[in-house]
Amino acid sequence: MRLLLVDDEKRLVGPLAYILRKNNYGVDLAYNGETGQAMAETGVYDLIVLDRMLPYKEGVEVLKDLRNKGIMTPIILLTAKDSVEDRIDGLDAGADDYLIKPFSTGELLARIRALARRKGVQITGDRIEVFGLVLDPLLCEVSYGTDSVKLTLKESLLLELFMRNPNQVITKDQLLDRVWGLDSDVELSNVEVYIYFLRKKIKFKCFSIETIRGVGYCLKGIKKSAL
Repeated sequence: MRLLLVDDEKRLVGPLAYILRKNNYGVDLAYNGETGQAMAETGVYDLIVLDRMLPYKEGVEVLKDLRNKGIMTPIILLTAKDSVEDRIDGLDAGADDYLIKPFSTGELLARIRALARRKGVQITGDRIEVFGLVLDPLLCEVSYGTDSVKLTLKESLLLELFMRNPNQVITKDQLLDRVWGLDSDVELSNVEVYIYFLRKKIKFKCFSIETIRGVGYCLKGIKKSAL
């Protein structure tokens, strides 16, 4: 899962990004509203954590512009303002959740998991389940029934992206941006290599990663009757 963290408080952002990455989230950072909005408009993020008080462009204005442009990525709005009117203002602008500073990292992680419960994907604690396939991103381990397979971090991030978006075509560019990052110099051929690794390593016959020629890949379930 790839997150965008937009906040100008570098003393907060550094440790928070470290904790998020320790929990196997991919994290990109922006320190002002204009940069944050430009990065958010790429559409490569699964969730955005957006501070309200930002240089150059205030967080609520960024939020309104994103929603007006059709960017529907879940957004958690951070703020030191705790009045009812401020919360209403943020939620009416399009925020999916609202977190008041100071906050515990445990609460932020819980709210991120809550917003990730979408598209028919079952999330229990830190585990993700779809088509009977269960992924534990923290352990980089995938299982089906009593059988389990250890993955590398990149393999786990790649599979997590598929499992959070079952039956949806994900382009190679999207896979590259979300797993390796916007600033990565990794080539598209690396995506093909890691797809090969996943297919070779995970032998469970409950799913398939189908190639959509000329576009990308799609995770689909296989019904038991078809096994």
